[in-house]
Amino acid sequence: MPAPVNTPPLFPIHSPESLLAFQFSSWYPRFSGQSIKSTVIRPLSADFREYLDSDGVFVPEGAENLPAETTLSDDEDAEQEEDDGDELARFAFPELDARIREVIADYGAVFPKLNFSSPRDAAWMLPASSPLKCTSPADVYLLLKSSDFVQHDLNPELVFDGCEPAHTADDPSSPYDLELVLRKWYPVDRARELRCFVRQENLIGISQRDPNYYDFWNEPQTQEKVVNAVTDFWEKHIKGKWEQTQGDYTFDFLLTRDLSRGHIVDFNPYLPRTDPLLFTYEELHDRLLARTGPHADVAESRLPELRVVDSPAHPAAVRNAPVHQHNMVPIEALAMSSGRNVSEFANVWQEEIRKSMAEQREHSEEEDVGA
Repeated sequence: MPAPVNTPPLFPIHSPESLLAFQFSSWYPRFSGQSIKSTVIRPLSADFREYLDSDGVFVPEGAENLPAETTLSDDEDAEQEEDDGDELARFAFPELDARIREVIADYGAVFPKLNFSSPRDAAWMLPASSPLKCTSPADVYLLLKSSDFVQHDLNPELVFDGCEPAHTADDPSSPYDLELVLRKWYPVDRARELRCFVRQENLIGISQRDPNYYDFWNEPQTQEKVVNAVTDFWEKHIKGKWEQTQGDYTFDFLLTRDLSRGHIVDFNPYLPRTDPLLFTYEELHDRLLARTGPHADVAESRLPELRVVDSPAHPAAVRNAPVHQHNMVPIEALAMSSGRNVSEFANVWQEEIRKSMAEQREHSEEEDVGA
């Protein structure tokens, strides 16, 4: 009788050690030649972790690129400290500031991330013309402090959630130290970003990352070109070269302008926490079984399936909705929230709205009189 064939589960089992293969400092040395120039700063101090985990959005002292002389008088400065200093913890990281400035001087500008997560959801905190572009330590801290995404990396319980065997804090085989990654910033055309899904060392799916509709993605020749470009890159640079993952991972890929080549942006574990974008994990599993399962179809294409937003009416097309809009707060609201509880902030915010509406009415009346 032929040996029984085991059907792979929907998701692979990750040990704490295999999961740590996906933190940036683990995979980047292996694939640095095919990725963005980056610098890793680790380990970070317990004080820095405490800063990121503290309430409020503020930058540590000395992090801003300010002129040597402040515009505040000594009396004004003391008064401000008296008003604010008692309620907010004070943080300063002069050594980390200096290191960040060194990297920025080398790269021109950077965008940050922690071990696994980048603060893409806080991109709105910096100018929209240059999302995530940091030119000072204060920019770096502001993005990290404003992000919900990076909170995942601060909590080892979340990092190792679902691992088998379960992770323990004192396990010497899987130590976890917080790290700051500074990547060379450059403008990115999000239309050329892809997420690629690999299971049991089979490239089974490629998804457009940006959920907007683009005409060029619906050209059959373009789709064929991109599938071949991604497959060739994966087979040459990634396949079989990362044994710690046991062949189960996703990677984000940025195509060149001519769509013929590209480079690795990031890796993520093949787990529910990684967004399957235009696929579902059940659909990806079906594709895996069609290739490798007990009833594998020998005629099944060895090329991955590419999914794109094929119509402006596609459910994923959210052109008019800002990315991560749930995390957006007007910068004025951040300024007014300092040192206030929710009730006090709500009252102040409502008063500001009333003032703004009154000013608009006055301005409108002045225009009517002038006409």
